[in-house]
Amino acid sequence: MGLQENLLRGIYAYGFENPSAIQKRGIVPFCQGLDVIQQAQSGTGKTATFCSGILQQLDYNLQYCQALVLAPTRELAQQIKKVMRALGDYLQVKVHACVGGTSIKEDLRILQSGIHVVVGTPGRVYDMLCRHALCSDYIKIFVLDEADEMLSKGFKDKIYDIFQLLPQNLQVGVFSATMPPEALEITRKFMNNPVRILVKRDDLTLEGIKQFYVNVEKEDYKIDTLCDLYETLAITQCVIFINTRRKVDWVTDQMGARDHTVSATHGDMDQNSRNIIMREFRSGSSRVLITTDLLARGIDVQQVSLVINYDLPSQPENYLHRIGRSGRFGRKGVAINFVTRDDERMLQGIQKFYNVVIEELPSNVGDLI
Repeated sequence: MGLQENLLRGIYAYGFENPSAIQKRGIVPFCQGLDVIQQAQSGTGKTATFCSGILQQLDYNLQYCQALVLAPTRELAQQIKKVMRALGDYLQVKVHACVGGTSIKEDLRILQSGIHVVVGTPGRVYDMLCRHALCSDYIKIFVLDEADEMLSKGFKDKIYDIFQLLPQNLQVGVFSATMPPEALEITRKFMNNPVRILVKRDDLTLEGIKQFYVNVEKEDYKIDTLCDLYETLAITQCVIFINTRRKVDWVTDQMGARDHTVSATHGDMDQNSRNIIMREFRSGSSRVLITTDLLARGIDVQQVSLVINYDLPSQPENYLHRIGRSGRFGRKGVAINFVTRDDERMLQGIQKFYNVVIEELPSNVGDLI
């Protein structure tokens, strides 16, 4: 691919040996400075694709921000920063994450001290641009990660606002696991003949992830079902997805009352608590994490081999993002869906959408994990 030697050293040191399909096709056009739209399923290496493309093109003698990466959640921004830093270790890259819930003073200090790449969430990045703390004069690369989420109602206007403050001749990269037509429509407005690398939806398979459902009949029975499964869960690392923040708290309390150790995170928690909980889960000191869709995207914990949908996701697209937490990059994983009578249609919808058959959970679930 013609990558610099010190970038390759970082890539190998990070544990990558052979490029994944998206990396094979996606890194070179990005390194050539072309606008790109790249879609591939969760866990196939999109982050490393755009990180490599950015790191290859930076001028390391210039202590100004030259690349801006936007992500929909703080956790994902932190994660991208970590990958960027690791891959750019031998290039002495300076990366900073600008996210809400952290000290503005600290952001100002770090940005002033000189930085090559800023990864952030739209609100805080916009704030830093408006304060002229983040100088946009040298920014030549702009990346939207999880673009479908970013271009949905919540962030669309903010991204347009940020775009207005950036130089004209930008290279733009858009990355996502799902790319609905409206997202592609919006990208036309600010991209220049982009190279499209799209994986057809039928190919968005969940290969390597065994999927099952448990017929719980009604909502009230879910908590008992979860407790019955707990002994099995604790063998591995498990993420449990629930649709509302309030219910996350309720299930966490219920599990705690029955002496089952679990940790939980959602958007109402302060950033510090969220960081500590994710750190414990990543290190393996906490093994069962209960969360909302906040974390469905981009949180890569290598050891997760089981995902439980306590509630089915309200959008079929989110099913991929959730269960893609397990079985990342070719590893095996298991997903278990709790299905009430009211959920049966939704389950059928998911099976149709992904062209998969989800079977009833067998009794020897422990042997599968």
